[in-house]
Amino acid sequence: MGTEPSLEFCRQIERYLCQKNDGHLIRVTGPSFELVVGWAEKGVPLKIAFAGIDRCFERYHRTRRRRPLKIDFCDADVLDAFDEWRRAVGTAPSEDAVSHPGTRRESLPAHLERVVLRLTSGRASGSLGEEFDPLIDQVACELDAARAGAARGSARHALIERLATLDADFIRQARSALTESSRTAIAREAAEELAPFRAAMAPEAFARAHEAAMNRLVRERLGLPTIAFAA
Repeated sequence: MGTEPSLEFCRQIERYLCQKNDGHLIRVTGPSFELVVGWAEKGVPLKIAFAGIDRCFERYHRTRRRRPLKIDFCDADVLDAFDEWRRAVGTAPSEDAVSHPGTRRESLPAHLERVVLRLTSGRASGSLGEEFDPLIDQVACELDAARAGAARGSARHALIERLATLDADFIRQARSALTESSRTAIAREAAEELAPFRAAMAPEAFARAHEAAMNRLVRERLGLPTIAFAA
């Protein structure tokens, strides 16, 4: 039987699963319950679990099937999202950097295509101000180069390094645009996400992880893509 935090985690997952299934309730019981409790015991933040579930449903709805989806089918996506989050905030050992079965790594051109789409959509909706225009244009140029087949060998390596630099500039610009109250709220939420790992982390490691978690939350709040590419 799970602890009270695990039980509440399961309730939240079940509620979210119901929403994703258009209101059709699929109980998280038996082996499904043990699966979700396992996520909670691993320290999967609730928002990261939701992100993994979203990935699973996005892929599922590309098919013609419309039957309600059980939580068991989301396991690989949730664990992948958790691994990515842990690597991003620095709480994962190097041996954790392995994708789970059933997922495929995105190609560089596809990554750039998605980034440009997200950035241009943000510009059109007004969520990104004019100050982001030069960055959007730069990423669009990199996409054109990748499409032309120029991003191979050393050129591809250089492109990946440029994307990492652009990503760092982008998130720095986005954070500077936040109000003080928004920064405080994001800092608090980042600390809550990292709470299960804090006791095992040195102060310097926690500070780095906290900064990385804040960056992720800024992206989430503003609907920003990750420009950097994981080769």
